[in-house]
Amino acid sequence: MSARVEGAIGALYPFLDTQPTDVDAVLAAVARSTAEKAAEIVALRESLVAGHGQRLLDCARQCAAAFQAGGTLFAFGNGGSGTDAQDIAQLFLHPPTAARPLPAISLTQDVALITALSNDVGFEVVFARQVAAFGRTGDIAVGLSTSGGSNNVLRAFGEAARRGMLTVGIAGYDGGRMAESDEIDYLFVVPSASVHRVQEAQTTLYHVLWELTQQALAEEL
Repeated sequence: MSARVEGAIGALYPFLDTQPTDVDAVLAAVARSTAEKAAEIVALRESLVAGHGQRLLDCARQCAAAFQAGGTLFAFGNGGSGTDAQDIAQLFLHPPTAARPLPAISLTQDVALITALSNDVGFEVVFARQVAAFGRTGDIAVGLSTSGGSNNVLRAFGEAARRGMLTVGIAGYDGGRMAESDEIDYLFVVPSASVHRVQEAQTTLYHVLWELTQQALAEEL
C-alpha cells in the first residue's frame, strides 16, 4: 500500500511520501532552499546596519551610562522571544569573553511567579508587575516581540516608562503596536514577515548592542 503526502507536510518532509521519489531531486531542492535562506538572513542582517547603525550607537551609550550609574537590565518576551530575553540577560551578566559582567535579569525565568500572576491576575501583567516590583529610575527595560503587538510586553514598557527607565524594543514585521508607542526610547525593527528570519536577525541586534555597550563602558566608542 502506498500513499502520497500532500500539502505543506509533503513539501517539508518529502521522505514521508511512500510513492517513488527522485532522491537526487529532493536533495537538490533541500540544498537550494538552505542556500536561499542563508542568503536571505545575510542580506537582512546587512540591511540592519543602514537602518539601525546610528540608533544602536546612541542606545549603547545610554545603556553604558545606565550601568555606570548602577542600573540593572530587565529583559522580557514570550515564546522564542522569552528564550531570547534569557539569552540577553546571560550575555550581559555572564559574557562569553573577558568582558565586564553587567547586572541583568530575565523576567521570563521564574515559572512560579509567571504562573501565579497569570492565574491570579492575568497574563497581560506578568512582566509589568515584575517591572513595578524591581525596576527603578535609571534601569533598562528590553522587550522583544516578533509581531510588535504582544500586550504584556507593551504593558511592561508602559510601567518602565512611568518609572523613568530606559526602554529598548526589538520587533519584527513593521514594528506593530510597538512602532506606535511613545513609551519606547529605542525601537529596532527587523523588516521581515518570516518569524525565523526575524528572530535570527534579532539575535544579531542584541549581540551588537551588547558589544557596543561594552565598548562604550571602556570609553572606546
